[in-house]
Amino acid sequence: MTKTINVTRNNDGQFEITDQRGKVVEGPFETNAAAWKALDRLDNEASRPAKPRSQKKVLWGKPEAPKSKKGRRKAKRQQELQDRQMMANAGKAVGWVRSIAAAKFDPAGDRAYRDYKLGTFGAASEVKRIDPAAYLAEKARGK
Repeated sequence: MTKTINVTRNNDGQFEITDQRGKVVEGPFETNAAAWKALDRLDNEASRPAKPRSQKKVLWGKPEAPKSKKGRRKAKRQQELQDRQMMANAGKAVGWVRSIAAAKFDPAGDRAYRDYKLGTFGAASEVKRIDPAAYLAEKARGK
């Protein structure tokens, strides 16, 4: 025998789910849509076979480490492969991406420059000092 349930409005203007005898099954609901949603939920629960719900916590994010030695070894190997791939991809990145990443991971901006790559200009020359007065005088002479 099938069970007939309907959505009806009560005296207070709210909606209720009633069975065929007029007995309230669930409710009251503020809107008609909320009552129909509850009715759909009840209908789905009735048609689905009863299966026990698991009491296991849902893990959001990183799962727990595997218990077996083989599983730990596999997870470690996977992490090493990911690290290696990330380093390879970072080396292939274009200059502006690397500069943005450097600013993000080093917000203080304390970047160590490689002085050994700068070198010198000429045979161990020092930086040329320019006197502004001498420069203007040479420029005025037309040199």
